[in-house]
Amino acid sequence: MAYESVPNDIDDEDLEGIEELLAVDKEVEQQPDGDSVRSSEAEVLTKAQRIVLELNSDNTKRVVDGNELVLVLGYAPWCPRSAELMPQFAEAATSLKELGSPLLMAKLDAERYPKAASLIGIKGFPTLLLFVNGTSQDYTGGFTAEEIVIWAMKKTGVPVIRITSVTEAEKFLKKYHTFVVGLFQKFEFQGPEYEEFVNAAKSDNEIQFVEVLNFEVAKVLFPDAQPTDIFLGIVKSEPERYTSYDGAFQRDKILEFVEYNKFPLVTKLTEIDSVRVHSSPVKLQVFVFAEEDSFKNLLEGLQDVAKPFKSKIMFIYVDIKDENLAKPFLTLYGLEQSEDTVVAAFDNRVSKKFLLESKPTRSKIEEFCTSLLHGTLSPYFKSQPIPDNRGASIQTVVGKTFDNAVLSKYQECAPRDSSSAVYTPWCINCEATSKHVEKLAKHFKNSDDLVFARIDASANEHPKLLVDDYPTLLLYQAGDKANPIKLSSKSSLKDLAASIKKHLIAQGQVTKDEL
Repeated sequence: MAYESVPNDIDDEDLEGIEELLAVDKEVEQQPDGDSVRSSEAEVLTKAQRIVLELNSDNTKRVVDGNELVLVLGYAPWCPRSAELMPQFAEAATSLKELGSPLLMAKLDAERYPKAASLIGIKGFPTLLLFVNGTSQDYTGGFTAEEIVIWAMKKTGVPVIRITSVTEAEKFLKKYHTFVVGLFQKFEFQGPEYEEFVNAAKSDNEIQFVEVLNFEVAKVLFPDAQPTDIFLGIVKSEPERYTSYDGAFQRDKILEFVEYNKFPLVTKLTEIDSVRVHSSPVKLQVFVFAEEDSFKNLLEGLQDVAKPFKSKIMFIYVDIKDENLAKPFLTLYGLEQSEDTVVAAFDNRVSKKFLLESKPTRSKIEEFCTSLLHGTLSPYFKSQPIPDNRGASIQTVVGKTFDNAVLSKYQECAPRDSSSAVYTPWCINCEATSKHVEKLAKHFKNSDDLVFARIDASANEHPKLLVDDYPTLLLYQAGDKANPIKLSSKSSLKDLAASIKKHLIAQGQVTKDEL
C-alpha cells in the first residue's frame, strides 16, 4: 500500500501477508546491528516492492474504481524497460508513503492478465496510468523514483512545496536533487509574478518547485541567490549545480528556462528516458559512445567542455556495449562494430549528422562542438573503403568515390554516361536487378561512353544520392549529371537495353553497328 490505512474495499486476500511482512521489516530495523547501520539496497527494494499492490484479473477493476487515487504500472516480465522502471516505481511508493500521500500504488503483469490490462487501457509495456475516481489519466512525468514522486505529488497534492525555515531547507536537500526555487521576499506568496510561478509549477511534470519568503532560507537551497525581492533559479546535483533565471516572471518563459536547463551537463541515455532526451528543445546534440570505464576518464573533461555550451548543445553519453541503445545510432555512421570511443553529433533542426574523425581529446571535442554551434562543421556521410575496380565490368562505387565515379562530367578524361544501380543487401528484388545490370554491362561493353556502376546504399551515403526505394536504376547523362533519369527496375532486360540505347542515341553516342 502507498499509505498506512487500508482501504475498506480491498479484500483481505489482496493484502494477505503484506502487513505481517512489513511488521517483520520494522522489527528488524529496530534491532541493533554492529556490522551495518543501514539495510542493503536489496532489502530496501524488497520492502518497497511489498508496498506496491499486485493486481490481477479478480481485483483490478475493484481497486481502480474503489479508490480515489491509484497509480498503476502495467508491465511485462520480459520487457527491458519494465525491468528498469519497476525498482524506481517501488522506491517512489516508499517515498510517497513517507510523505503521507493518499495515492495507492499498484502494478499489473499485463502479459499474465491481458484482459485486466485491456480493461483499464494498458496497451504497451511499460505503461503508467493515474486513475482518479476510476477515470484514467496519462502519465506525463519522468521515470526515476524522484520524478515519479514529484509528478504524483503535483497531480494529487500541491504543485509547490513551501519551505519556511533553514531546518526544513536542509531536510529538503537530503531528498531532492533537482528543483526550482522561487524567492518572494515582499510578495508574501501573492501577486502576478507569484501566480505565474505557480502556474509554471502546475504545467511542468518533472521538476519540483519550491517557494520561500526568507532570503536566509533561499541561501541554503541556492547559495548563489541574490538578495532581491524576487528570485528564481534551478538546482541540479552536478558541477554546474546552480543556474539563475534572469527573464520575466511569465509562465511560458519560466517553463522554457526549466526545459533548457533541467538536464545535467552530460546526460546518460537509458531505455526509459530515451524519448525525453530526444524530445528536448535543444536540437544540437553531441553523443559520446564509450565503454563505462573509458567514459569515467572522459567525464570530468567533458563536463568542462559542456559548460560554455549549456542550453545550446546537449551532451549525451551512451554505453557502447548496450546494443539496444548504441547500435541504432552507430549504424547511421557505419560504425556498429566499433569498440573504441566514438564522438558524434546531430543537428535535429535539419536532420544532419556529424562525426569527430580524430582522437577524442578534450581540445578536439571542444573544437568539434564550436564548429557544430557555428554551423561550420561538415556533415558526415558514411562510406565503405575505396574498392579496387581494375578489370571490373561493373564499377563498385562507395560514398567517397561517388563524385568522381558518377557525378563527374569527365571520367578518364572523356565525357561519359553512368548507369548506376542503387541497392541494399536486404532488398528482396535487388538480386534479380543485379543480374540484369551484369548482362547489360556485357551487352554495352564496347561502348566507351557508358560506365555501369553499383552502390550499396545501406553502407554508403552522398548528399546527391537521394534514394528511398530499392532497387533503383539511374542513368546519369554526361551533359546533365544533376538530373539523372530513373529507369524502371521492373522492366524486362530487353526493355532496359532499349531504353538505354534510346537515351544514348539522343546524344549521338551509339553507332549503327551497335544498333
